[in-house]
Amino acid sequence: MTEAGADILECNFSCPHMAGDGLGSDVGQNPELVAKYTKAVRKGTHLPILAKMTPNIGNMEIPAYAAVEAGATGIAAINTIKSIMNINLKTYCSGPDVDGKSSVGGYSGKAVKPIALRFIHDMKTYDKLSNTPISGMGGIETWRDAAEFIALGCENLQITTAVMQYGYRIIDDLIDGMKLYLSSQGFHEIKELVGKGLPKIVPADKLDRDSIFYPKFHREKCIGCGRCYISCFDGGHQAIIVEKDTGKPILQANKCVGCHLCVSVCPVSAILPGKRMQIG
Repeated sequence: MTEAGADILECNFSCPHMAGDGLGSDVGQNPELVAKYTKAVRKGTHLPILAKMTPNIGNMEIPAYAAVEAGATGIAAINTIKSIMNINLKTYCSGPDVDGKSSVGGYSGKAVKPIALRFIHDMKTYDKLSNTPISGMGGIETWRDAAEFIALGCENLQITTAVMQYGYRIIDDLIDGMKLYLSSQGFHEIKELVGKGLPKIVPADKLDRDSIFYPKFHREKCIGCGRCYISCFDGGHQAIIVEKDTGKPILQANKCVGCHLCVSVCPVSAILPGKRMQIG
């Protein structure tokens, strides 16, 4: 690959479809194999090397650091997540169907984005990897998705599934949107965005537990569907009652814990976050 003129080499230590032992995602789950294969690649090239990590693991930073120690220039994350897509309730086979059988495969696309962001955060906040370049991927479809990956420390992005769905023109849209966003925020270079979100993510015990973020009800937009009431009553803290005449919700602040389940389920955005208030 070096002699063919490649600019960078990516080692796929994370493919979920390999059948043999010590291949694909089995490599990424084993720091010793990651180091072994990375050393072998480093011996064969002077080019930058990215080690592509598997999300089918608890702590990605461990094999990622093994790759860097063995000669990788940076990390690529994340690859697809081992999944079973469905079960056909007539044939009892999962799809995609190959002659009546299927297998565990790799799931990609929009749904894996939160998982990718979590792993990227874990690596960028790991002392031994904080200065290691990361090429981010996993559910990127828009400039906003791309900006979120960059804000968590990625200096490079990869997009595949979105191109499969929408074609290469999506890259032009992404670049145009990113330029407008950077301009609106007063950034002169995209590197100014790199890692901006990392200080905002803290351990759960460091969060402010002495305040509450009450929801705010915009009654003029409310259609009286009752979804907030049902969700809060059955899955929350019974903090919402409904007016008999209008069917519109009323918050019982003494029962509300600020979970914002009502904000999530409102179909017309008539419930939004209000002001944070101190309690106790």
